[in-house]
Amino acid sequence: MAIDQKQAVIDFLTGFTAETTPKSADKVSDFNVHLRPNTKVYVTFLPGSDFADTIRVCKRLRDEGFDPIPHFAARSIPSKMQFEENLKAVIGEAGVDKVLLIAGGVDTPLGEFSDTMQLMETGLLDQHGIKSIGVAGHPEGSPDMSDEAIRDALLWKNSFSERTDADMYVVTQFCFESEPVIAWDKKIQAEGNKLPIYIGIPGLATIKTLLMLAKASGVGPSMRFLTRQARNVAKLLVVSTPDKQTLALANYKASDPNCGIAGVHMYPLGGLKRTALWTYGVLDGKFDIDAKGEGFKVNVDI
Repeated sequence: MAIDQKQAVIDFLTGFTAETTPKSADKVSDFNVHLRPNTKVYVTFLPGSDFADTIRVCKRLRDEGFDPIPHFAARSIPSKMQFEENLKAVIGEAGVDKVLLIAGGVDTPLGEFSDTMQLMETGLLDQHGIKSIGVAGHPEGSPDMSDEAIRDALLWKNSFSERTDADMYVVTQFCFESEPVIAWDKKIQAEGNKLPIYIGIPGLATIKTLLMLAKASGVGPSMRFLTRQARNVAKLLVVSTPDKQTLALANYKASDPNCGIAGVHMYPLGGLKRTALWTYGVLDGKFDIDAKGEGFKVNVDI
């Protein structure tokens, strides 16, 4: 049966999640200006940050009508006691019942935790009623872990999902091409992954900005893709849109019953306003698939 590509794209982006840092949040007067009510919004935790800022932003998001999901960075947590205190605070003050666990970009752990599996093993997430646990996925690998270690960790998390009361899922780093994502999804499904996957899609930003962020995140194939796009120096300031990648992944999800992708996480790399306008334009059907069926143009003023 032929795929309705336009509907496949809308279905693919429906229920997308967004994110903010505390610093970025301070520049937004009201998140309702950019996002629609009840959107799930991750609150990122950067090395050296104060978790009090995470709590503050989560509370603000809840008050403005959104569903905040704080990051807990294992290597930045000084102790089990502090982990529990932070968990209790963000639950008590912001009504949080969903979390994302990451190892965190710190070479030397501040305390007793070096990975997210150790956080899960404390039992504190179940004890305090967390209903949903997100864990990181790496379609293009990680500079901090071998491919074998990543595979083993994902299988462990699949096993843990059967022991916790919470629903578990994978949310990935951002990538700029569909092919590595599709190959990775097929690979981990074959290896036994059962966790739903939410694919990280880069929001609208200049190629110069994307190159800088891709380098910092260690996403190899995406770096090569961006470098090809930026061969002409004039293109560095061109705003890149993720339409081709989104269309390819939407077609894959719609056509392959074994696809493990459940949804999309939009990284607002060039700012929340621009990414939200583009994404809602798509969800409202204000776009046209190109003649080759390889991409689309969103008909909104961004």
